[in-house]
Amino acid sequence: MLIFERLWYNGEMEVQPKVGFFTKHPLLKDLLSLAIFVTCVVAGTMLLNAFVFRSYNVVGQSMENTFHNNDRVIVNRLPVTWAHFMGQEYVPKRGDVIVFANVDAEEEERLKQEKADELGVDVSEVGDLLTCAAPAGQPDQYLIKRVIAFPGERVTVKDGVMKVYNDEWPDGYEVDELWRNEEEDTGPKKDVSGQVDMTVPEGEIFVAGDNREGQHSFDSRSGLGTIPYCRIIGPVAMRIYPLNKISFF
Repeated sequence: MLIFERLWYNGEMEVQPKVGFFTKHPLLKDLLSLAIFVTCVVAGTMLLNAFVFRSYNVVGQSMENTFHNNDRVIVNRLPVTWAHFMGQEYVPKRGDVIVFANVDAEEEERLKQEKADELGVDVSEVGDLLTCAAPAGQPDQYLIKRVIAFPGERVTVKDGVMKVYNDEWPDGYEVDELWRNEEEDTGPKKDVSGQVDMTVPEGEIFVAGDNREGQHSFDSRSGLGTIPYCRIIGPVAMRIYPLNKISFF
């Protein structure tokens, strides 16, 4: 920007431009512009990552044949952001594939011990803690599973079949039939390992991988336990890699 100053010459006023600081130092101007641009990009990326979408790599075989090792997925954060903005917990739909924070057993025991020390009681007197965040740097910090059942519903696994019991299905229903696609060979595999008979606690959901044969999926059937709503990152919206398998969910 040119700044003008007034000069008097032979009784007449003459206006001459005054050279600005950044005109004299164009390199500083370029560096400042670059710094502002980088700051805006970083801030925008952080906002998008926190409130709009996130990207994750699928690791392992737990979601075969829906997702495979090294698949890259996009998680939709918008419904979670909106629910929290409204002061509510985000509740996914049955059958949604979600990503959520994982807190392992050792971490939960450590938190229980801290709570017991704080209250001055034995750790056995401390019930289950509602832990909502995954410790930074923890292996398997985030997990991807399918939503099976909601609070108050009974889930059983018997003779290789998983069923959900509720008011709509008092005699139990094999919910995998809702999203298994045998023609395209996607969705949950037929055989389900383990023995389960439990009622989902309030404020939590029952999740399972699609590959439930043997020990392929660590989930609510096999030691992971039910997942609090507060740990949910969001539902998977899209697979972006490999390129020949780009798809929406």
